[in-house]
Amino acid sequence: MNFVHIVAVISVLQFFYFGIMVGRARGKYGVAAPATSGHEMFDRAFRIQMNTLEQLVCFLPALFLSAVYWPDAIIAAIGAVYILGRFLYGAAYAKDPSKRGLGFVLSILPTFGLLGAAGVGALMG
Repeated sequence: MNFVHIVAVISVLQFFYFGIMVGRARGKYGVAAPATSGHEMFDRAFRIQMNTLEQLVCFLPALFLSAVYWPDAIIAAIGAVYILGRFLYGAAYAKDPSKRGLGFVLSILPTFGLLGAAGVGALMG
């Protein structure tokens, strides 16, 4: 079983889940498309989704590149921390944006770790 692929699929599904939350917030708080701001709770949902998209742009390539050089289970475990971090980030941001720090750190550190692992692996050949 390729755990890295499973982590990648879950991370993309997580992004779609956050998108569904944005759609629900649009309806609940009356923010009609194409507006990207309005009610504070809609804005929070939107920022959770957009920040996750911004993170995915770095996370997914780092995940796949590092998996070329290092054991699948280890890379997938690091990727699972990213997914957990994104859920913590989203939950905290929705309640109080100033409390999002732990979730952000648990998202960004795995991404940097995976980038570092990919770089070291590439240099070692």
